[in-house]
Amino acid sequence: MKPITFDSNCYWIDGRPIYLNSGEFHYFRVPKPDWRRRMELFKEAGGNCLATYIPWLIHEPEEGHFVFDSGDGTTDLEGFLETARETELYVIARPGPYQYSELIYGGLPSWLFDRYPEVQAHTLEGRPFGLPSVSYLHPTFLTKARAWFDAVCPLLAGQTVQRGGPIAFTQFDNELMGVHIWFGGLDYNAEAMGFGDPEGHYPRFLADRYGSLIELNEAYAADYESFTEVRPISSAEADPGRTSDIRRLRDYFHFYLHVTTVYAQTLCAWLRDHGVDTPLIHNSANPDMNAYFVEMVETLGEDFLLGSDHYYNLDQTWPQNNPTPQYARNVLLSNESLRLLGYPPTILELPSGSCSDWPPITASDAHACYMTNLAYGMKGHNYYVFTGGPNPPGAGETTDLYDYGAPIGAHGQVRPLYEVQAAFGQFIDDHPWLVQAEREHDIRFAINFESARADRYWQARGDLLFTNAEAWRFLAAGLLTTGLCASLSPVCVNLDADDWVDDTATPLIVATGAAMSQAHQERIVAFLQRGGRALIAPVLPTVDETFVPCTVLSDFLGAPSFRRGVEAVIRVVIKGVEGEIRNVLKNEVFFAAPPEDAVVVGYDECTDAPLAWEVATSGGGRVILLGMTWEHRKDEQSQALLALLNRLGLSRVIISTNPAIWLALRTRGSKSLLFMMNLFSSSMKTKVVYRPGSGGQVDLGEHQIEAMSVKAVEVRP
Repeated sequence: MKPITFDSNCYWIDGRPIYLNSGEFHYFRVPKPDWRRRMELFKEAGGNCLATYIPWLIHEPEEGHFVFDSGDGTTDLEGFLETARETELYVIARPGPYQYSELIYGGLPSWLFDRYPEVQAHTLEGRPFGLPSVSYLHPTFLTKARAWFDAVCPLLAGQTVQRGGPIAFTQFDNELMGVHIWFGGLDYNAEAMGFGDPEGHYPRFLADRYGSLIELNEAYAADYESFTEVRPISSAEADPGRTSDIRRLRDYFHFYLHVTTVYAQTLCAWLRDHGVDTPLIHNSANPDMNAYFVEMVETLGEDFLLGSDHYYNLDQTWPQNNPTPQYARNVLLSNESLRLLGYPPTILELPSGSCSDWPPITASDAHACYMTNLAYGMKGHNYYVFTGGPNPPGAGETTDLYDYGAPIGAHGQVRPLYEVQAAFGQFIDDHPWLVQAEREHDIRFAINFESARADRYWQARGDLLFTNAEAWRFLAAGLLTTGLCASLSPVCVNLDADDWVDDTATPLIVATGAAMSQAHQERIVAFLQRGGRALIAPVLPTVDETFVPCTVLSDFLGAPSFRRGVEAVIRVVIKGVEGEIRNVLKNEVFFAAPPEDAVVVGYDECTDAPLAWEVATSGGGRVILLGMTWEHRKDEQSQALLALLNRLGLSRVIISTNPAIWLALRTRGSKSLLFMMNLFSSSMKTKVVYRPGSGGQVDLGEHQIEAMSVKAVEVRP
């Protein structure tokens, strides 16, 4: 078997682009006599890879006593890997330490908590979260985890593809940070974090960040005499009016990300020490957490791959129990963020059943999920789970029979979900060019990864007009959702990178909070100076990412001074190229006096106060500043957004007459597929027009899209 490599667009085997079609298959749950049959079934459905957890608690049931072949297959890891190799299926090995997987203690051995309770994650007040939340860098935990890796890694190293085995990727840990955030928040274990210790992680982090106590005290409005005196504060303690308190909360969250990165580095080093020579991977727990891994991506380098988990229903507490437009929007943002970080968008846990029997995962819902992910750029996936079976005695947290409603049930029965996955695999096989296809786009959205995670530390505005957490919500629920309902075809650009600045072919939408790094502001200015066109809303940044005054972008645009609108009644009017859109629904407005040479394109009907204006910039660029936010509710919002973007030279690629049908056109050379997504419970129709880059337009006719489905049709100019 040849190694699998990857770039930002797709996976490769021996110079041939491939789609990674993986399925979760737990050797410790599936009866050994049925391994081969179920593997063959997966291959017949288009699968080319398996993934499996390797649970620590099963293989080290007593401290120092390792078991790797119990005779019944429960611990026969090598036998499983050999069967996969014989079946010509690659393997993603997932040795932890954490698994979760509805195992007790998250897959960690019970003796770890019974004998060493000090390893648990703690609240700021020093209380344990409760099982199974371990503090990643606690020295005792690292000692015990190292012994586990010392036992399991030599087995994995001997089975990598480079050595003739099936292991193509090795995943360290699982859904990092989830075990803390879900069960208590950030971890403040004093021993692990090193509070008060001159060599501790926290004092050294602060020293590296600030360089001197003078700088730290100025930033924190404090008078510490050493870095060891500094302790984190909670959101409840913080004064939302004090920038220094927001800065302290931000610093601890960044420190927590740093700790997690150090933990990841440690696990990766252990794997490499034992000769595990595959690419190392990890799964972000959900789209909202992708941004938490930016530092890890930078630190681990080119042999690391980040994917994400895209569940839509695991129990009745989920906002929706089937794929919805909100789910699709989050999929788009997640896949785009993975692409911008340099990876082929890969969903390392794609729903394939559920840990809850109710509400159910239906076959039709799952197919809509798979096609939506594909429409928005998915280049590989791992079904969680492809097949289930009985838990090892005493190991299951929720049930003794881990059936999961999987395509192949716990007793080997084939379910309708299997047919859906076989059809999906056949669809990919029928369109092999799709693995290298890119989205045809007509608009770009700027991604600020710091805004995507600002809700962890910036909950209140204080003296600032608009938080970055609010800007991220506005981008997702407002601008992007409205754009999708208006038949826009968006892709994203990374404000941390320079690779988009010279491309002025399509307009840029930027959702701005009060804080933006100087580098980000300078990139936007450079884009405009090269002739770029941008819609910026709802305010301009006044401070950098550390909350130090920084007005590079504002100064370039005439330094307008914004104020929050507090008028009792505001009726927004947006001027388009062909008329006005009146009473556009809004959440909040921000007024500012436009420069003398600006053209007012939006105003409050009640007071005539300007809310949006257009201005030309040096270098031939154009900007519309829009001082309002919204969550998408009304067609007028789509009309208003299109009116503003048309002023900036928007030329839509695909137009749908039905705003409830979202579109994605993916193209490779002369081949194109149009995905039409109906994520509602009723069948719908839409008429579609395609405007190829070569000019003119092609009437693609009227299409009927069944309820909860995605229709894909070939498009030829």
